[in-house]
Amino acid sequence: MKPVVVAVVGGKKSGKTTTIEALTAKLAERGYSVAAVKHISEANFTIDTEEKDTWRFARAGAKTIVAVSSNEVAVIRRRNTSDFSLGQVLKECRGNDFVLLEGFKGPVARNKRILKIVTVKSAEEACDALNNTDPVIVFAGPFSTERLNLRVPYVNALADSERLANIVEDALKRK
Repeated sequence: MKPVVVAVVGGKKSGKTTTIEALTAKLAERGYSVAAVKHISEANFTIDTEEKDTWRFARAGAKTIVAVSSNEVAVIRRRNTSDFSLGQVLKECRGNDFVLLEGFKGPVARNKRILKIVTVKSAEEACDALNNTDPVIVFAGPFSTERLNLRVPYVNALADSERLANIVEDALKRK
């Protein structure tokens, strides 16, 4: 069975990371395997640390670097990602029940196979999301949309991660 893909999208400092953190903890507590993917738009960002052995291997020309410690494995693939598709990102997450994407707003906005949690800081952001993002299954973030009477529920991810997980888990049952 393919994983349920849920994108958490929203502006800077709108609670995307907090929402994914709370949702991941609750889904993992329920026994699901969860992959979390962070889109980093910062130019020239690297997860590697300069002067460390893995950095030196990459500098020497290695395209794939694998670091193995007592409790984790990290794989670094050096490549041009300008043509790296969302499908390729999802292939990296095979074997999980859920894939939670942070960011990727452009590539996922109208993809109906990817469920969206939209974190918002204002009523305008919520209304804009409903016009430009589909399907939105829940709103989260610092602005509560409850008084707007929208067709999409609002959940405070920190205070009610149980309800947030229920909404996302229901999506798995519908697949």
